[in-house]
Amino acid sequence: MQQNKLSLSVQYADTRVQDTLTRPLLRKWVKAALLAPAQITLRFVDATEGQILNRDYRGKDYATNVLTFAYNEDDGSDIADDAVTQADIILCTDVLQREATEQNKTLVFHAAHLVIHGVLHAQGYDHESDEEAEEMETLEIEILAALGFSNPYIEV
Repeated sequence: MQQNKLSLSVQYADTRVQDTLTRPLLRKWVKAALLAPAQITLRFVDATEGQILNRDYRGKDYATNVLTFAYNEDDGSDIADDAVTQADIILCTDVLQREATEQNKTLVFHAAHLVIHGVLHAQGYDHESDEEAEEMETLEIEILAALGFSNPYIEV
């Protein structure tokens, strides 16, 4: 992936991962997944805030691992190919830690995958259909491999 200009804000509303998932590490992962310039906020929250956001914005009353709020998704108007991607990406530390343990992955590996997943969503990728899911997963695998991580979809 090409390197693109990035304005990144990181918020640790839940500080438990602050020492492990550092700003430089997060910036590296976000930049690896960027296809265009971006203004992105990554926010780490606990299960309570994660559940509230998922319920209020997606109608699902549980905390999920990652939520992406993309502010310049295609609304029917033509978006320039070089438009700046603007998004808030919310990661729930409780779910992140639980899933990493359940999947026998390190917190860093699982977080890298979810950050990349969120950044791809911010740029319009989705997994609503099998074809979309395959395209998105292929990109995730390639980006993670370039960062030295294994395929996240292979169970260990």
